[in-house]
Amino acid sequence: MHHLAIKAVAAALVVGAGTGAVTKIDNRAGQDIPRDVLNPMVSGQAMLTKSTIFDNLGKSPEHGTLVSAVKASGLANALKGIGTYTIFAPTDAAYAALPHGIAGEAGKDASYLVVRGRYDSQTLLGLINEKGGELKLKTLEGGTLTAMLNGPTNIALMDERGRVADIAIYDIYQRNGVMQVIDAVPLSASRS
Repeated sequence: MHHLAIKAVAAALVVGAGTGAVTKIDNRAGQDIPRDVLNPMVSGQAMLTKSTIFDNLGKSPEHGTLVSAVKASGLANALKGIGTYTIFAPTDAAYAALPHGIAGEAGKDASYLVVRGRYDSQTLLGLINEKGGELKLKTLEGGTLTAMLNGPTNIALMDERGRVADIAIYDIYQRNGVMQVIDAVPLSASRS
């Protein structure tokens, strides 16, 4: 009996999600996102759509190094504010995999990981296809990240030095943007 009750609740949630109110968000493709969208979790921690990028990063058990970099870069207020941003968020493991000399520098500036606008996976895929396979994204730091496909639907980012990071967790929506969790740390050309 308990198993059937769980199935009934799950079915009600699926049906309810399809009829939820729709709200327009600032999305370059103009897509409507259901107000009750469920974000993927990060290491078991819920990422809330009503929270800001900075608040959700602070809750994530995988992004302590990035939170420190955001604070050191002076980006905390922007990522708490009303602007719309996409952050490509390397995990602590990605920072730990950097060579020692580079890791310290990468941990000081997060502005190369942030672009203006809301780039969810559907927007990225559409623009990559529209631009002939590569989409150049201007970062807050002033550099460029190149989004491209790594397989039929997997999106990868290439930094200015040719290093590639794959998006590991897609489309974590926030009140002021979207977070894409990545498995490596992109570095601008100005980093030594």
